[in-house]
Amino acid sequence: MTDTLRIALAQLNPTVGDVAGNIALLRQRRAQAAALGADLLVGTELVVSGYPPEDLVLKPAFLDEVRAGVEALAAETADGGPGILLGAPWLEAAGAGPLRHRVTNSALVLDGGEIIARRDKHDLPNYGVFDEVRVFKPGPLPGPVNFRGVRLGVPICEDIWSGEVCECLAESGAEILIVPNGSPFEAGKSDQRIQFAVARVTETGLPMIYVNQVGGQDELVFDGGSFVLDAACNLRALLPVFREALCVTEWQRGEQGVWTCADAQREAPETGMEPLYGALMLGLRDYVNKNGFEGVILGLSGGIDSAISAAIAADALGPERVRCVMMPSPYTSQDSLDDAAECARALGLRLDTVGIEPAMHAFEDMLRAVFEGLGPDTTEENIQARARMITLMAISNKLGHMVLSTGNKSEMSVGYATLYGDMAGGYNVLKDVYKTAVYDLSRWRNGFLPRGALGPGGTVIPERIITKAPTAELKPNQSDQDSLPPYDKLDDILECLIEEEMGVDEIAARGHERATVRRIWHMLEAAEYKRRQAAPGVKITRRAFGRDRRYPIVNRFRGPQ
Repeated sequence: MTDTLRIALAQLNPTVGDVAGNIALLRQRRAQAAALGADLLVGTELVVSGYPPEDLVLKPAFLDEVRAGVEALAAETADGGPGILLGAPWLEAAGAGPLRHRVTNSALVLDGGEIIARRDKHDLPNYGVFDEVRVFKPGPLPGPVNFRGVRLGVPICEDIWSGEVCECLAESGAEILIVPNGSPFEAGKSDQRIQFAVARVTETGLPMIYVNQVGGQDELVFDGGSFVLDAACNLRALLPVFREALCVTEWQRGEQGVWTCADAQREAPETGMEPLYGALMLGLRDYVNKNGFEGVILGLSGGIDSAISAAIAADALGPERVRCVMMPSPYTSQDSLDDAAECARALGLRLDTVGIEPAMHAFEDMLRAVFEGLGPDTTEENIQARARMITLMAISNKLGHMVLSTGNKSEMSVGYATLYGDMAGGYNVLKDVYKTAVYDLSRWRNGFLPRGALGPGGTVIPERIITKAPTAELKPNQSDQDSLPPYDKLDDILECLIEEEMGVDEIAARGHERATVRRIWHMLEAAEYKRRQAAPGVKITRRAFGRDRRYPIVNRFRGPQ
């Protein structure tokens, strides 16, 4: 039995499917932890496979590679250095039935040249973006792991969101709770994590180490923010958000066998718009880099959505990897031309200009016989949006840059976007950002250079872009408010409908006209077929479109009249 323990928290950014790369990352962090005198290195949930691995865990060849990687890493611990606690999908060596019934979301302890223990996740989440019941088998209620004379309880992520697993661990003799996590970002979630951790520590009387993944994976962003609570719920360590970190914590067995942790690294938490901007920046950076794109290209219109998208891209990737194109039509104002140019200059971005008027005339000539006798309508407006997207896709094909679409959540909600036009692209950093938040982010970015940003400081979005009335400029004197309520009212209605699933009467009671609420509800449901074909984008709210909110395309329910 030992009375001291040095535990290293490894807040890691793994890549899904890159078993060799993730093992190398663990090996590197173990070497750093050894140099700092650590006894144990703690990685994140499913760090070997990357999280979430989804249907990769249904492939036997993938699980074989995971096992081989873990066993090779375990053999290296024979050198007497730190042990490793890591997460991996694990295929049991024996058992009957379909493969998916034998795969567990597991935490494994490596020490002395072998795998000395395994614990399987008991509570598998099956809501929102999570679908673990589909691919994993739940483990039994776990007991503690004996590591060098210390009994460690290892609940995995969701296992601490209710009290059952931690209670079982405490009753069976655990002394310290160590929680590997893959908990994705959403606004306000860091406080929620702390609250659940405090509840478990209070119930069990045991200190807790909470190690969370960091990095972007498709539409999810993992924000890190790992922490340590002592048995009295005092915060002893807090790691940074949105970047990797390694922190060694020093533990001492005290009176009555209670373990205490000395004060360690404590980062100041991010506040206001900073965590939201950081999530967007990291989500885009990892999507582009992990997929191997050279950079991004986007249409810079002189409007606020494309301006803040360009700023986020410059901050995430560096200005040299972001290319902008202004694609004016006969309806494009001089203000828009000037504002786009000024924004590109402020961000240090290359801006090309490709007019779409020749394409508009070409389509007019091509379709004249078919459209004979029919007056102009939104068809001609949509042709403009699609001509712009053809232009961007052509440049993307030629240069290898991914097209970044720039529509916001408010527009995606009500279908105020052109399918195969401005909706097209490889990724959309604003997909889960309401229009009012777009304005807030733009004002914030002009006054603050985010941590880790590769773009310039100062005012990067011209003030006129923020203050002028939003318009698609697809016809003379057009304004968004020709078709939509003011964005502050629209966004309140949409948040009620999407985030809260409120009914018409409840929303009307907040001061909105009932007819307006019903119209927005109808627009929201009618646009589902468009959203199914939209580019992926960063999730920042509780109910992002996609796996968070699953509605049928064929849907005639319209609620009370």
